[in-house]
Amino acid sequence: MSELRGRAVTLRPATAADVPALAAIRAAPTVRRWWRGDDDLAAAVRADLTDESLTVYTIGHDGQVVGAIQWYAEEDPDYRHASLDVFLDPAVQGRGLGPDAIRTLVRHLIEAYGHHRFTIDPAAANTPAIRSYAKVGFRPVGVLRRYERGADGRWHDGLLMDLLADELVD
Repeated sequence: MSELRGRAVTLRPATAADVPALAAIRAAPTVRRWWRGDDDLAAAVRADLTDESLTVYTIGHDGQVVGAIQWYAEEDPDYRHASLDVFLDPAVQGRGLGPDAIRTLVRHLIEAYGHHRFTIDPAAANTPAIRSYAKVGFRPVGVLRRYERGADGRWHDGLLMDLLADELVD
């Protein structure tokens, strides 16, 4: 698969060589808070790269790996859609790179795979991520109560958001 180019980012398939950079980004407290992981974040990144149901891309900006974006497909023809997840290095957050990466991947999934619907499910308390997703057209669908267990061992709410292909905001 070739690179996907956005306005400011480049997405390319992640490889084993990217594990140290991606694990370091995941270790940043403001990323780890939402993405969690045990003590071996490199193993967690490697597990994502070998998960056959996921496609993981690095997010590149100014020649550096600054995050990752991944997707998987629900292939049942009656419920077909793609789901996304993304994380960025805190040093580049707030610059529009997240929305650019999401927009770039969504366009690719529309053009290459014919997807018409997309979902993302951030923690309900992750306001910056929710704002980022809304910038490209994702809309809140509803709160997923006690959706995921946090690092503190307690259950936390998630927010299901979706986007239809014709709602993508440039």
